[in-house]
Amino acid sequence: MSMMFGHAHEAMAAADVVLATSGTATLEAALLKRPLVITYKVAPLTAFIHRTQTYLPYVGLPNILAGEFIVPEFLQEEATPENLAQAVTNLLFDPVARQGLEARYGRMLAELRQDAASKAAAAILPLLDGART
Repeated sequence: MSMMFGHAHEAMAAADVVLATSGTATLEAALLKRPLVITYKVAPLTAFIHRTQTYLPYVGLPNILAGEFIVPEFLQEEATPENLAQAVTNLLFDPVARQGLEARYGRMLAELRQDAASKAAAAILPLLDGART
Protein backbone atom coordinates (compact mmCIF):
# COMPACT_ATOMS: atom_id res chain seq x y z
CA MET A 1 0.00 0.00 0.00
CA SER A 2 1.31 3.44 -0.85
CA MET A 3 0.22 6.84 0.41
CA MET A 4 -1.04 9.46 -2.03
CA PHE A 5 -0.76 12.82 -0.31
CA GLY A 6 -2.60 15.54 -2.19
CA HIS A 7 -4.21 13.07 -4.60
CA ALA A 8 -7.39 12.13 -2.75
CA HIS A 9 -9.57 12.83 -5.78
CA GLU A 10 -7.56 10.50 -8.01
CA ALA A 11 -7.42 7.78 -5.35
CA MET A 12 -11.16 8.01 -4.76
CA ALA A 13 -11.93 7.88 -8.48
CA ALA A 14 -9.80 4.74 -8.82
CA ALA A 15 -11.28 3.00 -5.76
CA ASP A 16 -13.71 0.10 -6.05
CA VAL A 17 -15.32 1.17 -2.75
CA VAL A 18 -14.70 4.29 -0.64
CA LEU A 19 -14.69 4.28 3.17
CA ALA A 20 -14.91 7.90 4.29
CA THR A 21 -15.67 9.95 7.35
CA SER A 22 -18.75 12.11 7.20
CA GLY A 23 -18.09 15.40 5.43
CA THR A 24 -17.35 16.76 1.99
CA ALA A 25 -15.41 13.62 1.01
CA THR A 26 -18.72 11.75 0.98
CA LEU A 27 -20.17 14.24 -1.50
CA GLU A 28 -17.04 13.93 -3.63
CA ALA A 29 -17.46 10.13 -3.69
CA ALA A 30 -21.07 10.57 -4.80
CA LEU A 31 -20.06 13.03 -7.53
CA LEU A 32 -17.54 10.44 -8.71
CA LYS A 33 -20.30 7.78 -8.48
CA ARG A 34 -18.17 5.58 -6.23
CA PRO A 35 -19.72 3.04 -3.87
CA LEU A 36 -19.37 4.46 -0.37
CA VAL A 37 -19.54 3.58 3.30
CA ILE A 38 -19.67 6.47 5.77
CA THR A 39 -18.25 6.33 9.27
CA TYR A 40 -17.77 8.88 12.02
CA LYS A 41 -16.95 9.01 15.70
CA VAL A 42 -17.03 12.06 17.96
CA ALA A 43 -16.69 12.62 21.69
CA PRO A 44 -19.56 11.04 23.65
CA LEU A 45 -20.88 14.42 24.83
CA THR A 46 -20.89 15.75 21.26
CA ALA A 47 -22.75 12.63 20.10
CA PHE A 48 -25.33 13.07 22.86
CA ILE A 49 -25.92 16.71 21.94
CA HIS A 50 -26.21 15.81 18.25
CA ARG A 51 -28.73 13.05 18.95
CA THR A 52 -30.93 15.37 20.98
CA GLN A 53 -30.71 18.30 18.53
CA THR A 54 -30.81 16.57 15.15
CA TYR A 55 -33.83 16.47 12.91
CA LEU A 56 -32.45 14.15 10.22
CA PRO A 57 -31.86 10.44 10.65
CA TYR A 58 -28.64 10.58 8.59
CA VAL A 59 -25.43 12.61 8.61
CA GLY A 60 -23.78 11.84 5.25
CA LEU A 61 -24.22 14.44 2.52
CA PRO A 62 -25.28 11.89 -0.14
CA ASN A 63 -28.02 10.62 2.19
CA ILE A 64 -29.09 14.15 3.13
CA LEU A 65 -29.30 15.21 -0.53
CA ALA A 66 -31.14 12.02 -1.49
CA GLY A 67 -33.53 12.40 1.44
CA GLU A 68 -33.04 8.74 2.28
CA PHE A 69 -30.35 6.23 3.20
CA ILE A 70 -28.62 5.39 -0.07
CA VAL A 71 -25.22 4.65 1.49
CA PRO A 72 -24.61 2.93 4.81
CA GLU A 73 -23.59 5.05 7.79
CA PHE A 74 -21.81 3.68 10.85
CA LEU A 75 -21.64 6.21 13.66
CA GLN A 76 -20.25 6.09 17.16
CA GLU A 77 -20.50 2.59 18.68
CA GLU A 78 -21.63 1.13 15.33
CA ALA A 79 -18.32 2.20 13.74
CA THR A 80 -16.52 -1.05 14.51
CA PRO A 81 -13.90 -2.66 12.29
CA GLU A 82 -16.22 -5.64 11.80
CA ASN A 83 -19.20 -3.52 10.70
CA LEU A 84 -17.10 -1.38 8.37
CA ALA A 85 -15.36 -4.39 6.83
CA GLN A 86 -18.70 -6.13 6.26
CA ALA A 87 -20.27 -3.05 4.64
CA VAL A 88 -17.27 -2.49 2.35
CA THR A 89 -17.21 -6.20 1.45
CA ASN A 90 -20.92 -6.14 0.67
CA LEU A 91 -20.47 -3.29 -1.80
CA LEU A 92 -17.27 -4.74 -3.21
CA PHE A 93 -18.77 -8.10 -4.09
CA ASP A 94 -22.36 -7.15 -4.94
CA PRO A 95 -22.42 -5.71 -8.47
CA VAL A 96 -26.19 -5.23 -8.35
CA ALA A 97 -25.90 -3.07 -5.21
CA ARG A 98 -23.07 -1.05 -6.78
CA GLN A 99 -25.01 -0.51 -10.01
CA GLY A 100 -28.12 0.52 -8.07
CA LEU A 101 -26.11 2.99 -6.01
CA GLU A 102 -24.43 4.44 -9.07
CA ALA A 103 -27.84 4.86 -10.73
CA ARG A 104 -29.19 6.59 -7.61
CA TYR A 105 -26.16 8.90 -7.60
CA GLY A 106 -26.94 9.75 -11.22
CA ARG A 107 -30.53 10.71 -10.39
CA MET A 108 -29.38 12.72 -7.36
CA LEU A 109 -26.79 14.59 -9.43
CA ALA A 110 -29.34 15.34 -12.14
CA GLU A 111 -31.55 16.92 -9.47
CA LEU A 112 -28.61 19.05 -8.30
CA ARG A 113 -27.91 20.46 -11.76
CA GLN A 114 -30.07 23.56 -11.74
CA ASP A 115 -28.22 26.06 -13.95
CA ALA A 116 -27.82 28.27 -10.90
CA ALA A 117 -26.09 31.11 -12.78
CA SER A 118 -29.03 31.59 -15.17
CA LYS A 119 -31.55 31.37 -12.33
CA ALA A 120 -29.63 33.95 -10.29
CA ALA A 121 -29.41 36.30 -13.26
CA ALA A 122 -33.14 35.92 -13.95
CA ALA A 123 -33.91 36.79 -10.34
CA ILE A 124 -31.57 39.80 -10.22
CA LEU A 125 -32.23 41.40 -13.63
CA PRO A 126 -35.74 42.65 -12.79
CA LEU A 127 -34.36 44.29 -9.66
CA LEU A 128 -31.63 46.01 -11.65
CA ASP A 129 -34.10 47.25 -14.26
CA GLY A 130 -36.26 48.71 -11.49
CA ALA A 131 -33.27 50.46 -9.94
CA ARG A 132 -32.53 52.32 -13.18
CA THR A 133 -35.90 54.05 -13.36
